[in-house]
Amino acid sequence: MADRAIGIFDSGVGGLTVLKAIKDLLPSENLIYFGDTARVPYGTKSPRTIIKYSIQNAKLLESYSIKMLVVACNTSSAHALDILKEEFPFPVVGVVKPGAKLAVFSSKEGRIGVIGTEATIKSHAYRKEIVSLNPFCEVYEKSCPLLVPLIEEGWLDDPVTREVVKRYLDELVVKGIDTLVLGCTHYPLIKGVIGELYPELNLIDSAVAVAKEVERSLPAKREEGIGSVKILVSDRTERFERIARLIMGSEVEIEEVSIDKE
Repeated sequence: MADRAIGIFDSGVGGLTVLKAIKDLLPSENLIYFGDTARVPYGTKSPRTIIKYSIQNAKLLESYSIKMLVVACNTSSAHALDILKEEFPFPVVGVVKPGAKLAVFSSKEGRIGVIGTEATIKSHAYRKEIVSLNPFCEVYEKSCPLLVPLIEEGWLDDPVTREVVKRYLDELVVKGIDTLVLGCTHYPLIKGVIGELYPELNLIDSAVAVAKEVERSLPAKREEGIGSVKILVSDRTERFERIARLIMGSEVEIEEVSIDKE
């Protein structure tokens, strides 16, 4: 059991920020990542489709005999996490709860902004989790559907991206938020841009919080050696490989696999 891999999936490249955080915290663990690049983005799709895709992704990773599943996609975590926990025999960890906990802990004024995909924001998953932890928090949500395509395009520090960020976030900042949850695993890739534009905000990147949750929830730890990292995609592109090298800090091996099973 200890030598089995931790499985991680996301709709695209953003979840590699979670993969990197887990690798840094648990370097001896074997990790296998699946990015559903053929069907990204998930945030504009219906809950039924998001659940279907999430189950397919989990089944793919299950075929590699994983010991734990990390749902590194906020949209899937918001809509499919409970179903995945019921369907599969291994522990399943999402990104919403760890991120919400960190936001509540970090906010001094209790005024928290949340940005995410349309599906994540419509689910109010972060709002529900934050208020359950502290009912006195004020939560302001904003869907940012243009950010994932810009990030997937590799426009991480581009004038267009900066302008789009300002168009989305100015209306949250005027509400007096002191903390901003980056409610999509793609968004940490433009954390530098957001931080430059709004240096007064506490930015919540849930990747580190998720890694700590994984450490707490592991059914069996691999104590020795350096773990392997396998990266799978449903559509191999130069864009994914370029951003993957940026996130992981080195060359990465990427394998294309089929996900067209029911």
